[in-house]
Amino acid sequence: MSVDVHTKVPLFDVRALTRVFGHGESAVHALRGIDLELAEGEVVILLGPSGSGKSTLLNILGGLDAPTQGSVKFAGRALHDMDERELTDYRRTWVGFIFQFYNLIPSLTARENIELVTDIAVNPLPVDEALAMVGLSHRGEHFPAQLSGGEQQRVAIARALAKRPRMLFCDEPTGALDLKTGVLTLEALMQANHAFGTTLMIVTHNADIARLGDRVIHFADGRIREIVHNPVRAKPADLHW
Repeated sequence: MSVDVHTKVPLFDVRALTRVFGHGESAVHALRGIDLELAEGEVVILLGPSGSGKSTLLNILGGLDAPTQGSVKFAGRALHDMDERELTDYRRTWVGFIFQFYNLIPSLTARENIELVTDIAVNPLPVDEALAMVGLSHRGEHFPAQLSGGEQQRVAIARALAKRPRMLFCDEPTGALDLKTGVLTLEALMQANHAFGTTLMIVTHNADIARLGDRVIHFADGRIREIVHNPVRAKPADLHW
């Protein structure tokens, strides 16, 4: 299945977005005038070398960073118009984050790590359902040190999914995984897209993962160089890397 982005109301509307770190001759231009729309339920892959602006864009859309210039609207609401309390509510309620490093609390079990989210979410998934979605129903009482890297990543995904986010940002979610565990991780993400209509943005260096997306956005030097539309999404099991 592939999403037709031309028939969807944009979930995100990004216009003339720039991000500059530092000043003067030492300034780093991480983003240089990005225009982009993201549709509800779309899977978007950001592809490009390190330092090309992919993670910076993800952090701004997720409310973790602010642009130097330009605008970002989520469901018609400008993020730059939100105060700190509203931004906190936005991050807590509407968006989820998955990173290459799992950020689990080592003194808590897998179940307890997920409960950190379900205890504050507005309409959370039951913890057992979140664990089942990532194939870890039998590992809920294990601590992170008792889990493999792939299992820890899937706990991190379950934690993100437990609050039913409309948007899920994934920064190199398979970067530290082998093929088998990487496929399991991607299958969990695609299941969330299918089951809940969650919009996915996946940052990666892996060109083969690009086959999973409705669109592949190629980044270089802080700019969008090319957008490729996939008529049909590949399945994680079809990937080779």
